[in-house]
Amino acid sequence: MDAVPPHLRRVDRLIWTLIAIVTGINLTASVLGPFRVIWTTFLAAAVTNLLLFAAYRFYTITRNDLRIASALNCTAQIIAFAAVGAPLSYIAASADFPLWDATIAAWDKQLGFDWMGWLAAMNNHAELHWIFAAAYSSFTVQTAAVVLAVAAAGHVLWLRQYVLSFILATLVTIVIAAVLPAQGAWGYLHLSPENYPAIHPVTQELHLATFHGLRDGSYRDLIAQGAQGIITFPSLHTAAAVLLIIAMWPIKYLRWVGMLLNLTMIAATPVDGGHYFSDVIAGATIAMLSWMAATRLCKNLEQEVFPVAETPSLVPEIVADIVDKLRSPEIESLPQGIHTSVND
Repeated sequence: MDAVPPHLRRVDRLIWTLIAIVTGINLTASVLGPFRVIWTTFLAAAVTNLLLFAAYRFYTITRNDLRIASALNCTAQIIAFAAVGAPLSYIAASADFPLWDATIAAWDKQLGFDWMGWLAAMNNHAELHWIFAAAYSSFTVQTAAVVLAVAAAGHVLWLRQYVLSFILATLVTIVIAAVLPAQGAWGYLHLSPENYPAIHPVTQELHLATFHGLRDGSYRDLIAQGAQGIITFPSLHTAAAVLLIIAMWPIKYLRWVGMLLNLTMIAATPVDGGHYFSDVIAGATIAMLSWMAATRLCKNLEQEVFPVAETPSLVPEIVADIVDKLRSPEIESLPQGIHTSVND
């Protein structure tokens, strides 16, 4: 017997379809366009996914363990999307639209944010900066921990909502960054170590050579492993931090740790990520909208099999909707034991 219910398979199919579409765009850009795929950089992701798929099949058919199967499947989805999402951001950056740094910096000023003042504050408290830098660099470790923790807690649909919302947020961010490109504070303000002698921010000018090379046509490699984060507006790091907070929320022993860690990540994003404050606001907004969209998509897919979505929710309207449906005669007539979480 297959451990994965049909409604979860529908969500998985949607996620894999999005990954396949992005893969197709990348391949098209390499076949019909000026880009070339550096296949060796995709090898680690490909091998890892093959192993994860084999383990996933074992735990769906032989061992029949939905929690472990969900953890393996969602890990594979994240790894696969990360491998093809980075090249997509490279293709988008090559559109070479006019830079928006001056406009975004002006937005910061209008909102009352002082980027150089925040850099000075970090530099003046160098003994604390390592905390911010570590939080900023924790995304990969956090993602792996969240997948395992949420799956172990039995929130298997909630886990898929997290994966889907991250993919949606990334795709929206890539599109906006293509139309409103920016090189970030380090390039725009022409900063040097003299401006921050006591600290060593994480990214600094690391991405600028690739970013400008994509824009002027001198760089045309599509890579997975080793790809640079070239998106400035909106901040994908901020979006990821917000989604991690939401993902951890159903687990009471992790929710406050996750909130503290990811709020620290967001606070570190301007300096350690070279982002404007407006990038942070935009990234947080996209994360919330993506979560709402993913929740609605998962709910619609689930209702094709089950009328009720019993996953945790941070949106009061969704909770009220679920309660109303639970009171309906149709729900009362369902057989006992039909739920979306393996804990129920």
